[in-house]
Amino acid sequence: MAQEEIIFPNNIRNIRLANGMKMTELARQANLSLSAVSKIEKGVRRLNQKQLLNICNILGCKLSDIFIKESDDVAGQWQSEIKRRLNDNEDSGLKIFGSGLRKIRQQSGKTIAQAAKDAGMTLSVYHKIEVGQREIYQNEIEPLAKSFSYTVADMFDKIANMYKSGELNKQINKVKERVKSVLIPGNPLSGIDVHSSLYGAKLYDSARKKLVPVFGAPAGKSIAFKKSDKTMIVAPMPLEGRKGIYAIIPNSKRLGGIIPEKSYVFADAETPAAVGDMAVCIDTDFDSLDSSDTATAQIVSVRQDSKGKIYGQVSSPDEKIIGKTMHKVVMIVME
Repeated sequence: MAQEEIIFPNNIRNIRLANGMKMTELARQANLSLSAVSKIEKGVRRLNQKQLLNICNILGCKLSDIFIKESDDVAGQWQSEIKRRLNDNEDSGLKIFGSGLRKIRQQSGKTIAQAAKDAGMTLSVYHKIEVGQREIYQNEIEPLAKSFSYTVADMFDKIANMYKSGELNKQINKVKERVKSVLIPGNPLSGIDVHSSLYGAKLYDSARKKLVPVFGAPAGKSIAFKKSDKTMIVAPMPLEGRKGIYAIIPNSKRLGGIIPEKSYVFADAETPAAVGDMAVCIDTDFDSLDSSDTATAQIVSVRQDSKGKIYGQVSSPDEKIIGKTMHKVVMIVME
């Protein structure tokens, strides 16, 4: 029997264990079955971006922490597991059949999508057969052969002859040499399985676009402002994917109730505030800040004095705030 295909190598299990959380508890909080969580942690089950973001929130980790990198200890375990599976599948003949099928497809000029459609298979199933990670069943053989204008006997003879002549060796060895079942966001082709890597990279990119960093939270009478993505929240739909958007937690009492408690203020670092706007006023140049710096900020109403000088005004108490950076507030959302 072919092994289950690893389609989403990840660090979820390690992060869960580091938090002292049992798999049953993660399953309960994520509203998933124990079997589903087990398969997700093993990398053999897909999950959608909503589930991924939910798991990040439950585990209290960043999205990028979920994806394993070549430097992670678990990366070596994934590589060893893939090597073992490749050897097991090759010994069972699946690798030879899959490599032969791929050669026939390439000679026919068909794409994987076209071949899958002509054989009456899903793209995922057809791809697994080509890479030797799924056996082919009796009722699938004839439609597969016909899709390339072969009889079943002729198709098997063709593959056997290619193998005996050594024509498939280069292709089989090429797959072996590409054993790196790790997914690095931003490098979607790093894995052995291009389709799996693209799935993971797209999942990361899609989920990341829905998140914005929380740069500030109340600290006394002001807001401690830190340009770090350690804390992320889901962006309101109109702000999804917009560059420069960040959130802060307002000091609602200091603002005299203008902004509700338990809310987030979203600002746009790409849009300087103008007179009449509500803004995040920072006492330091925003562009000069890095993730280790902490600045002081306030939420203000942007005003202009009689001399034309721009300043921020806190509603209560009435005071002028002169900052080096003012970003326009574009949305306020209650938790």
